[in-house]
Amino acid sequence: MRGSLLIATGIAWVVPSVVAGSTNPQKAPQFQTLPSLRDQAKIVDGWTDERKALIPGILRKYGVDAWLISQREYAEDTVFWALKEATMFSARRRTTQLFLANATAEGAYSYTWVDNTDLVWQELKAILDAHQPSKLALNTAAELAFASGLHAGERDAIADALGTEWAGRFVLEPMLAVEVVATMVPGRLPWYRKLMETAWAIIEEGFSSHVITPGQTTAWDVEWWMRDKVQALNYTTWFQPSVYILGKTDLPAAADRRKSKRGRTMVDDPRAPDHSLSYGDILHTDFGVTAMGLHTDTQHLAYVLYPGQAAADVPASVREGLKKANRLQDIVVANMEIGRTGDEILKRSLDQALAEGIEGKIYCHATGEWGHSAGTVIGMTNLQGGVPFLGELPLLKDTYYSIELYAEHFVPERNMTIKFPQEEDVFWNDEAGAWEWVYGQQTELILVRTKEKESEAVLHVQDGGEL
Repeated sequence: MRGSLLIATGIAWVVPSVVAGSTNPQKAPQFQTLPSLRDQAKIVDGWTDERKALIPGILRKYGVDAWLISQREYAEDTVFWALKEATMFSARRRTTQLFLANATAEGAYSYTWVDNTDLVWQELKAILDAHQPSKLALNTAAELAFASGLHAGERDAIADALGTEWAGRFVLEPMLAVEVVATMVPGRLPWYRKLMETAWAIIEEGFSSHVITPGQTTAWDVEWWMRDKVQALNYTTWFQPSVYILGKTDLPAAADRRKSKRGRTMVDDPRAPDHSLSYGDILHTDFGVTAMGLHTDTQHLAYVLYPGQAAADVPASVREGLKKANRLQDIVVANMEIGRTGDEILKRSLDQALAEGIEGKIYCHATGEWGHSAGTVIGMTNLQGGVPFLGELPLLKDTYYSIELYAEHFVPERNMTIKFPQEEDVFWNDEAGAWEWVYGQQTELILVRTKEKESEAVLHVQDGGEL
C-alpha cells in the first residue's frame, strides 16, 4: 500500500502516508462512480477532439504531408478506435479519413467519408490534387501493430482508385500512429486516477475477509468475485483477473507450454485455481479495469494472517521481497528519460539493479487507450536483452506507462527464492519534469485478517476436527 500497512477486516481500510512523486489522498481508496453513458460519451468525444487537433503537428514533426486511414465495417484499422466517436461501435460501409499537415486557409485539416460508392475516391482525389502532398502516409508497418492496421485488400483498393501517381507517393511513418494513439490529453488524467483508485479498492476488498475464508476460498473464487464487482460498478475489464499464491502456484513463464495430442499449443495454468487459500499465503493479483476508453493495469501483494497475528508477525523476508520490487520499480522510473529507447532504459535499469544486488525481470509497457498500448516497451519476460522493433522506439512523455516487473528474494521460512511482482501506472508531470504514480505505489503488504470465530472453525477443520 501507499507507505502504510493495510489490515483487511471485512471492509478494506488503510491509513496511507505520502510517497514522494505520487498522488496519495489521505484516505482509503474508494469505488468511483462513473457518469451516465450519455455524459461519458460527451467527455470521451472531447478528449478525441483534442487528440485530433494535435495530428497536423505530429505530421509535421515526422515530415509527412498527409495521412490516409481507410477501413471497412468489422475490418477496422487499429487507429480507428482512437479516433472514432463514442457512439460508433464499428466502422460503417467504407470509412475513410484524411489528415493534412498544412491545410490551406480556406480548407479543413481533416476529412471523413462514410460511403460505399466511388464518390469517396473522387472527392479524396480532388482534395489531394488541390493540396499536392508529396508524402502520403499509410499504416502498413510490418512489425508494429498500431501502425499496421491498413488491411491488404483496402491498400490495393486505395492504390487502384487513386492511380499510379498517388501510389508513388505512399510512405510509411510508423510513429504517426504510435504517437497519436499514445498521446493522452491532459483532461484524461483526473478520470484515469479515478479508475486507478477503483482498481485499488476492488483489490483491497477482494483481499479481505469479506471475500476470503482460509481453507475454503479458492483463487478462482477471488478472480470471479473481482469480475462480478467490476460489472456491478458498471466498469468492465480488458483481461481476466488472476490470483496466485507465491511460492505455491508460481507465476506463469514462457516455458510453461505443452503440446496437446492434437498439436495445439497450450499454456499450463500454474495457479491451481481450485486450490484453497490458506493462512500464511502470500497472495498476488494482476488486475485492471476499463471505462471511458481508459485501461488500468495493477499487480499487488497480500498476506493472509493467522488468527491472533498482527502486522509484526509477517515474516521480515516477505516484507523485504516487496521492498526489493519497489526499489526495482524506482530504478526503472528514474531511467525513463524522454527520448531514450525502451532497450536503452532496460539495459540501464538492469545494470543498476545488478549493481545493487537485485535480480529479477523488467517488462514495462504503455497503457491507457489500450491495456498494452502504443509506445516503446521496456523489456519482455522472455526478452531481457532488448525487444526487436518495439524496444527500439523512443519513449514519449504524453502517455501512461505500467511499471511492471518482479524481483527475486530468498524467503528462509519457505526455503526458496520467490518472485515478488509489482505493477503500477505512471504519468509524466510536465510541471515537475518527472514521472509520477497515477494513484500510488504499494509499499506495504495488504494484510488479510479473518474473523475470529470463523478462523477458529476453519483451523479446527484443518487440524482434523469436526464442526
